Amino acid sequence: MKSVLCSSLLAIACLGIATYTLAEEPSRPECIAPASPGGGFDLTCKLAQSALLDSKKLSRPMRVTYMPGGIGAVAYNAVVAQRASEGGTITAFSSGSLLNLAQGKFGRFDENAVKWLAAVGSSYGAIAVRADSEFKTLDDLIAALKKDPSKVVIGSGGTVGSQDWMQTALVARTAGIDPRELRYVAMEGGGELATSLLGGHIDVASTDISDSVPHIESGGIRILAVLADERLPGDAVVDIPTAKEQGYDVSWPVIRGFYMGPDVSEEDYSWWKGTFEEVLASEDYATLREQRELFPFSMTGEKLDTYVKKQVADYKQLASEFGLTQ
Repeated sequence: MKSVLCSSLLAIACLGIATYTLAEEPSRPECIAPASPGGGFDLTCKLAQSALLDSKKLSRPMRVTYMPGGIGAVAYNAVVAQRASEGGTITAFSSGSLLNLAQGKFGRFDENAVKWLAAVGSSYGAIAVRADSEFKTLDDLIAALKKDPSKVVIGSGGTVGSQDWMQTALVARTAGIDPRELRYVAMEGGGELATSLLGGHIDVASTDISDSVPHIESGGIRILAVLADERLPGDAVVDIPTAKEQGYDVSWPVIRGFYMGPDVSEEDYSWWKGTFEEVLASEDYATLREQRELFPFSMTGEKLDTYVKKQVADYKQLASEFGLTQ
């Protein structure tokens, strides 16, 4: 009887080991950044690339693939319709992705179409100008917009209703300006925004503070306001005033993370989820995140799924307030 019991326990133990090792390191790990190089999606993929390699969770660097179009729509549709079961592929998303989902901008697919994997940090919206801009404060910009909004060209990632559009629309509404009177130029992500601002093709960029830090440090741009509840830590950003302290009650956090295709196996999904949970809890990851001017926000699996769907519902209400939905 004792021998039979031991054999049974051994079989169970072996089964447990086999189950644990079913999902191994992906042979061709890939991160899709749904925009051109240089913006927030690129930053998100590069952060994961470094963290997974440094922690030895991956033995080779994860490939970063750029898939611009529709501020995430092209990538979302490609993953759901064409790459639904790829267990080695993760795709970056942000709060802007969720705002677009809330407005139906990703076509026939909604927030239920993918497996939400992990949130790895947060940033905040920012209103940026060139270093030599006539606008020295947010009040200066608001005064110019009140005088003649057609004279100020604002660049935003995406068209009317996008995250960048929403940031300046909220500031304008708070100042008593009709957002529909603002003059926007739609662009594909933070990299193009920065290039256009530095090149003098736009006067103002509605952007993201994390995207902006390299240009702040080089002296190319200034930030008129960061859309956070309070000033942010970090040498490059600590002296930047918030919109709130300048009298404009607007805050816009930008969550960054990843999703996977809807038909990815539970084993593959669990490998990525467990891997991210370990990495996100480490001090080494905190250092990497801070180097990229991102702030703590860690969430995985079901908790992230619940969070995403609550955010989409909230954004639907916001979009309705601005007349962006039917």
